[in-house]
Formats: sequence, structure tokens, C-alpha cells
Amino acid sequence: MTLADCDRVAEIRVRGWQSAYRGLMPQSYLDGLSVAEDAERRRGYLAQADGSVVNLVAEDTGGEVVGWACHGPYRDGEVITDDAELYAIYVHPEHLGQGAGQALLAESVARCAAAGHSRLLLWVLKENGRARRFYERAGFEVDGAEEPFEVAGVMVPEVRYTRALPR
Repeated sequence: MTLADCDRVAEIRVRGWQSAYRGLMPQSYLDGLSVAEDAERRRGYLAQADGSVVNLVAEDTGGEVVGWACHGPYRDGEVITDDAELYAIYVHPEHLGQGAGQALLAESVARCAAAGHSRLLLWVLKENGRARRFYERAGFEVDGAEEPFEVAGVMVPEVRYTRALPR
């Protein structure tokens, strides 16, 4: 991902939230998400990057960015562990089911394994059945950890998934 990708990645992220989390989070919160504000945050993150967090984009055959993934060290509170974490993966709703998400996930898995991590962990909304099936098909398993997540005053719990990485 480059600075030039930030506007498109922000659009993918915001439209992804609005599509995937409809009915799981307050609609007023989803409606209030701003592509422009998210793009500015993405630019700020990239400008301050120290190389520990990797942002990837997927392009269609015409070169348009259709997906984004982000991974880095697993954060257990304020403690960074030896494991890796998939922080985010989103595909533009118009491009779902075309392989971009699988390609992004496979690249994140490969890069985390190459970096010497033994596990890749991620958090997903407990009620997000589509995402949970996606990760389960990719070999991730729920490990029993749950975490409260509050959005606009509404609790939307997350569950943690883990997958051993190839050595």
C-alpha cells in the first residue's frame, strides 16, 4: 500500500464496515463513517510507520484496488507478543467472492510465516457469520477468547481466531 492508495483503501474499509456490519452495529454509527476522515487516518498511519505493520492491497486485472489487509505484531493489551495479528481485511462489497480476500489472507499468512511468527491471530465480531466462515475455511479456529467491543454505546463482542503458521 502506498500513500496514493489511501483514498481507495478508506473507501473499501468504510463501505466494508457499512456492508458487513449492517444489523450488527448501530446504523447511525455506520452511516456516520467518513471516507475522507478514514483516508486521512490511513495517511497518518503510513507516515508514522516503523515497518512493523504491513498494509497490503489487492488489485483487479485492470489495476483498481479492490481489497486491503493489514497485519503486524499481536497486541495483548499494551504488550506485543511473538505472535502475529491480522488487524484488518476488507474487500469492496462489489468485489466479494472473486478471490481478493483469499489472496490477501494468503499473502499475510506467507509474510507472517516468513517473519518467523508461529501463529497468526485475529479478532472477528461474534455475530459476523460470513467472516467467521471465511476464516474457518482458511484454517483458523476459535480459541475461546472473547473480548467486549463497544460501538456507539452498543456492545458487539468479538471472538479470537488463531492459526499455526507454516515453518
